[in-house]
Amino acid sequence: MPEQELKSVYLIAGSDRPKVERAVERLRAHFDPDAVERLSTIDTSGEEAVAACNTLGLFGGGSRLIVVEGIERWKADDAKVLADYLRSPTPETVLALVGEEVKKDAALAKACAKAGDVLIYDAPRRNLSAWVAEQFARVGAKAEPEACRMLVDLVGEDLVDLASEVDKLVTWADGDEIRSADVEALVAPRAETPPWTLTDAWARRDTAGVLAACERSLTSGDRTASALVWLFADHVALVRSCRAFAREGVPVAEAAKRLRKKEYPVRKAYSQAEAFSDAELDSAVMRLAAVDLAVKGGSRLPDDLELERALVEITRPRSGPARSAASR
Repeated sequence: MPEQELKSVYLIAGSDRPKVERAVERLRAHFDPDAVERLSTIDTSGEEAVAACNTLGLFGGGSRLIVVEGIERWKADDAKVLADYLRSPTPETVLALVGEEVKKDAALAKACAKAGDVLIYDAPRRNLSAWVAEQFARVGAKAEPEACRMLVDLVGEDLVDLASEVDKLVTWADGDEIRSADVEALVAPRAETPPWTLTDAWARRDTAGVLAACERSLTSGDRTASALVWLFADHVALVRSCRAFAREGVPVAEAAKRLRKKEYPVRKAYSQAEAFSDAELDSAVMRLAAVDLAVKGGSRLPDDLELERALVEITRPRSGPARSAASR
């Protein structure tokens, strides 16, 4: 975009911080570095930002860019001062207002839309793995869907952190497709492992998945071995109860009321109950009780080893597939 096409003001905001930062960098590329001034609303009011716009550059004429970070902190009075300024902005001065949560119908956003441009980049609230895949595709890199999901599992929901790891993986891959094994080997886990990652892997009879989720929780310090035993025992007890309800023909909604739980986890437990026999669930309860004692000082083995051995035992199928609980 030629310099003469630049507008007087750009409001660049949203929860997708990497996109916001790239947009700011694209704007900065139109200016000489000495013609860019960065301010923060931590110590800059609306009046001071306007004063900066009205001040001549160090060497007199020429285009200037004033970047103000953190505009979500400004109050109504600050927004009003900026709106008044934007009715007659300083020629050859471009104002970039950068923030996070800024609504398009806010007074400041409306004033910016009249005098310039409003760019809102919001991250998806769900399916962050698709966002990660988009970051790989943006730079022409290929990544397996499972690699994208694993990156989110390991890093968490911080988009700046995820974007940084994407850049590292792209550099390392050097044109090759990025696989889940690469992510697992190169990315240090630091996200809290959701409890359902562990229990879902158990319900799938995915021993490797159970052990990986357990290791991530213990390594990151999210939970102790004792806490994981309690979490798992509570979930197995829920699945066991739901299996009994299903056999009696009790609807999910009614079971949720009796168990005093939300309907979604109960519905999920109904589905998971079909993967196990009564004997397997009874055995799992007893095995988890034994490992609970072991990790509380009842064993000389390390707590993580005791837990992992128990998880392997209750995850592996004992025989053929269990019949549906409702059919028994």
